[in-house]
Amino acid sequence: MTITAPDSVGTLRDGAFGPARSLVCRECGTERELGPHYVCHECFGPLEIGYDFGTVTREQIEAGPRNIWRYKALLPVPDDIEQSPNLEPGFTRLLEAKNLGAELGIAKLWVKDDSTNPTNSFKDRVVACALSAARELNARVFACPSTGNLANAVAAAGARAGIKTVVFIPSDLETPKQVNSAIYTENLVAVDGTYDDVNKLASEIAGEEEGWAFVNVNVRPFYAEGSKTLGYEIAEQLGWRLPDQIVIPVASGSQLTKVHKAFQELVALGLVEAKPYKVFGAQATGCSPVATAYKDGVDAIRPVKPDTIAKSLAIGNPADGIYVLDICRATGGTVEDISDDEVRDAIVLLARTEGIFTETAGGTTVGVLKKLTETGQLDPDLETVVINTGHGLKTLDAVSDRVGPAATIAPTYDAFVAANLI
Repeated sequence: MTITAPDSVGTLRDGAFGPARSLVCRECGTERELGPHYVCHECFGPLEIGYDFGTVTREQIEAGPRNIWRYKALLPVPDDIEQSPNLEPGFTRLLEAKNLGAELGIAKLWVKDDSTNPTNSFKDRVVACALSAARELNARVFACPSTGNLANAVAAAGARAGIKTVVFIPSDLETPKQVNSAIYTENLVAVDGTYDDVNKLASEIAGEEEGWAFVNVNVRPFYAEGSKTLGYEIAEQLGWRLPDQIVIPVASGSQLTKVHKAFQELVALGLVEAKPYKVFGAQATGCSPVATAYKDGVDAIRPVKPDTIAKSLAIGNPADGIYVLDICRATGGTVEDISDDEVRDAIVLLARTEGIFTETAGGTTVGVLKKLTETGQLDPDLETVVINTGHGLKTLDAVSDRVGPAATIAPTYDAFVAANLI
């Protein structure tokens, strides 16, 4: 695919990608110029952003806006990013979860609640970075393959930016997520197949159509960097320090790898003190290729056909799966999975202990947190963060048969007493 540069001589404007220096292969280290590339031309490994950060201070960050652009000095975005219309995601609350902690026996537990982002999921973060790249590369169409939340975020961000959007989803996606995309764009395309089928189609289109910026395909290196802001925020909200343990959902695996990258960057820049921390990955059993590889002690990820209610995690061939394995093993964490019934139970548990209604991805993460604690894989005496990536209103069907009226009574006091509700 070709995306033309913004001016007639085919060059990018100065500072188009801020501190970003080049694209770097994660396998062989080969560098190439910044642009709409995502595969190394030497070994076909995945590309990520390489930086020359310079000096970045806590004071500089704290003086910034209360959204992800407070970290623009650490992202592949221009210094004037705030002047471009965007959804201004990020800086969501880090909630001390005393009730859930007491229920699970964890001494110090925090929930990083990304359900309060503009389209109610963490995907607004990554899409904001991808949109910046699409603008700088003069893309005419902003697009994505998605399991739901990403489609919502792309459609809304494109509407705000005034760029044409096209979003592709599996046809069996939850109805609320379909509506949450279609309300922002007239170009919602449902594909008969799994997410992996949808992603394959998107890759084919990206290779044939000029001027299309697929956020998680040909501008993926820029898109993925948005997940780092979760790590930055957690550290800043903890008083510029790292947690002892963190539990992160695994779909493609990019979020987990980038949170780890964020922690490492903060240490390298002297913004936080270096310390050991454990990273845990969470999957639903019906789509758990990374957890399976971890438990089998192998390095290769065997693709699976997803069969789980946690559709936002239902990626059977996760692009960053092997890197998730590397990080979890290196930090002393694990990758664990739970059944769909355990996902449903965890959604209710989080809601009734902390007043947070999470979708199935968050249910997976909280449910895995519970399992890790019960099985002794996670130390309950260490400070722990669990990430909630989206809002439960998007996956109502998952728990609609588990909650409802405790009783239906006549409008009389006697009926109330007879119901024996308390």
